[in-house]
Amino acid sequence: MTDELRVAPGGALRGEIDVPGDKSISHRAVMFGALAEGKTRIERFLPGQDCLSTIDCFRRLGIVIEQLSPTDVVVQGKGLRGLTEPSDILDVGNSGTTLRLMAGILAGQPFFSVLTGDSSIRRRPMGRVTAPLTAMGAVIRGRDGGRLAPIAIDGAASALKPLTYSSPVASAQVKSALLLAGLYTEGETAVREPYASRDHTERMLTAFGAKLQVAQEPEGAYCATITGFPDLRGQVITVPGDISSAAFFLVAATIVPGSAVLLRHVGMNPTRDGVIEVLQAMGAKIRSENERMEAGEPVADLYVESASLRGTVVSGGQIPRLIDEIPILAVAALFAEGRTEFRDAAELRVKETDRIATVAAELRKFGACVEEREDGMIIEGGRPLQGATVESHGDHRIAMAMAVAALQAAGETVIHGASCMDVSFPGFARYLASLRS
Repeated sequence: MTDELRVAPGGALRGEIDVPGDKSISHRAVMFGALAEGKTRIERFLPGQDCLSTIDCFRRLGIVIEQLSPTDVVVQGKGLRGLTEPSDILDVGNSGTTLRLMAGILAGQPFFSVLTGDSSIRRRPMGRVTAPLTAMGAVIRGRDGGRLAPIAIDGAASALKPLTYSSPVASAQVKSALLLAGLYTEGETAVREPYASRDHTERMLTAFGAKLQVAQEPEGAYCATITGFPDLRGQVITVPGDISSAAFFLVAATIVPGSAVLLRHVGMNPTRDGVIEVLQAMGAKIRSENERMEAGEPVADLYVESASLRGTVVSGGQIPRLIDEIPILAVAALFAEGRTEFRDAAELRVKETDRIATVAAELRKFGACVEEREDGMIIEGGRPLQGATVESHGDHRIAMAMAVAALQAAGETVIHGASCMDVSFPGFARYLASLRS
């Protein structure tokens, strides 16, 4: 798409769409397929820029990956010891998932590798991953003492040892990196979190044959434990639709009067469905239909109609289940009666952008009342919005959230830097237009 998107208010949104494949699951299917013995076929793969970066990195590590179509991918796995030393730097582009999970995998390899990414990636903190990996015996060097990319990993310098690690934050990327490193240890590696973050890694590794146990601990804490050197076998993976992508249309259909939209094949993982829980608490009319299980993941079709919303508080254990959806939930809050507060979400400061600062700044351009807090935002709903010229800041979720807000703003809105939407939702503007025709 072009780098500028213009959105004007219009009529109701009506119709049906197939939500693109889940980004988190697409990443992991490629990675785990590469580490398994034999062929893994990935159906409904998300051909976004982030996931394509993962494919590129594993090709550079000696894995044959064939794209039969943009959404149909075959990975010829070589087993846990099948990766080969890359001849050049591995570039993850804008993908934090690729960077952090690959750090765990590469820490266990008997060769040297270097990971880097774009300017945004090189600002994102790696210490939360590199510190526990170093405690496992990994030899890692990087800017700011290994806390910023590029990072160099000398897997041949030291064997990894098991670790029991209590993470101060609930982060699927931290947890996954350590569990993947745990594949290369003699013994059990355990990762504890204050709350359960998304569990796609646990589900999929188990499906591939890993010995992995999970336990819900007192006061909401969660622990995942993996045993090293499992026999992983290739699988057929059908990727469910990304609930993070569906969220933009859930909110759009809710705030535009007269709308009725069916979103098919949406992943309903209980560690990811917080956005639905919050929207329903605000008064949204969302109905789940045709519930089923696919490749170990719960899936459903979601029917959403326009509704009046009321303010709410989003905090605590809810945050890990909807961290990526806060930008679009902030848009929903603009159209809710009363105040909406987002708390305990300081993790947003270290995403593709500082999403607290950028969401607040861009929504104010529409005339919204948004108060920025260190760990969240306070939004006063019900104010009329005016079309504006806004910036994506190179962040796909900011760009799409602004496009949804523009649906109910008076006059045209221009979004600069809109091409970044392709990172997670190729064709977003086309999907939106199909519901307005």
